[in-house]
Amino acid sequence: MDYLSDLHIDGTWRAGAGGATFPVLDPSDGSELARFAIATEADCLAAVEAADAAFDGWAATPPRVRGEVLRRAYEILTEEREIFAEIIVRENGKAFSDALGEADYAKEFFRWFSEEAVRIGGDFRLSPSGDKRIVVTRQPIGVSVLVTPWNFPAAMATRKIAPALAAGCTTVLKPARETPLTAAYIVGALERAGAPRGVVNLVTPVPTGPAVAAMIAHPAVRKLSFTGSTEVGRVLLHEAADTVVSASMELGGNAPFLVLEGADVDLAVEGALVAKMRNGGSACTAANRFYVHDSLHDEFAEKLAVALGRFTVGPGIDRANTLGALVSLEERDKVADLVTTAVAEGATVILGGERIGGGAFYPATVLVDVEHGSTINQTEIFGPVSALVRFSTVDEAVRMANDTIYGLIGYVFGREDEALRVALRVDAGMVAVNRGVLSDPAAPFGGTKQSGLGREGSSEGILEYLEEKYIGLAP
Repeated sequence: MDYLSDLHIDGTWRAGAGGATFPVLDPSDGSELARFAIATEADCLAAVEAADAAFDGWAATPPRVRGEVLRRAYEILTEEREIFAEIIVRENGKAFSDALGEADYAKEFFRWFSEEAVRIGGDFRLSPSGDKRIVVTRQPIGVSVLVTPWNFPAAMATRKIAPALAAGCTTVLKPARETPLTAAYIVGALERAGAPRGVVNLVTPVPTGPAVAAMIAHPAVRKLSFTGSTEVGRVLLHEAADTVVSASMELGGNAPFLVLEGADVDLAVEGALVAKMRNGGSACTAANRFYVHDSLHDEFAEKLAVALGRFTVGPGIDRANTLGALVSLEERDKVADLVTTAVAEGATVILGGERIGGGAFYPATVLVDVEHGSTINQTEIFGPVSALVRFSTVDEAVRMANDTIYGLIGYVFGREDEALRVALRVDAGMVAVNRGVLSDPAAPFGGTKQSGLGREGSSEGILEYLEEKYIGLAP
């Protein structure tokens, strides 16, 4: 397959100013897929300047026209769904079924926000004193820097690009170094869909930090949207503060999965397979801490291990495999080290738990006898490892679920009335009740505490790229 592997600045695909490249590897076997252009700091600032030059024209473009560009991009990604998924598999390593799911999810943001572009509202009313008419309009915030991770290289890009373009903003996309090919393919699709020059730019700086900091400091940049670790998010928030750049942050998670007394165990296991194993566990929404009532713990553990034992591990491009590689050997080793530490702290492995040679593979793993507050219980695993903790009362379960700096998502399985009451007590931006997947372009995605700021998707997502302006008129 031929890949787009250049920078995209001001409507032109080009090499970096320094001429250097970095390898993009297939994590299933370590083979080189392509060499991608390295953006210098000058390239990154040129991308900002291009976005700034294009901003006035794009902001003035009728919402219907902006929406049609997004709609055409959706249609291109629909027609090329298999190609789209294969690019994701090749550089990310995930199973083909997961890649197809991501491709479908990613393109839906273009369709959803193509419709939201024409629904940007405002307000018109008489002031209480009667001395003026209050007119409130919403305008695009400005040049937006979008920084995305490797675990969902397509969906995280479209979830940011789509509302930004729908709102009338111009963008600079900085994808993860591990997965730039997917980002380049999406930018190419938008170019084919009619996005004007300068509206969508793509840069891949190495190292990342100084270049992103330089972009944030540029006076034209008014928005930063970042998905990634809480640690990096804190750094970027500090940098955004210097120029008071509006920041949206979708950060780390440590999702609790509660199985309450009286829950349907088979339904809970079915939900766990999705909540834990979507994307091989490399998801900020992945179920991380399983809290299971004493009365159901052993049955749940046994059935979960049996179900996970059916997963076949191997290269994602082989559609018979249901668990692909992690994105790199480094990520694989992080997961393996967490399991080793858990065992040293008293956990018992009842499934998996051993590295697989010949690529960045790690098997589906189930741990029992895990203590709340142990290392693995406090760490975002980002791999196919399920760590089970027992509880005896609902209050205990809720206390443990909320005992974390994170608050992205939680899962609750139980009798519907009780599960809903518990869901309202879980301190998270999203809670799934008796289901294992929650993400939807039509729903607001985001967390509480140190899991982030702002929301993506839904009608709220476009508001992140708009500023309100109040105009007072004579009555």
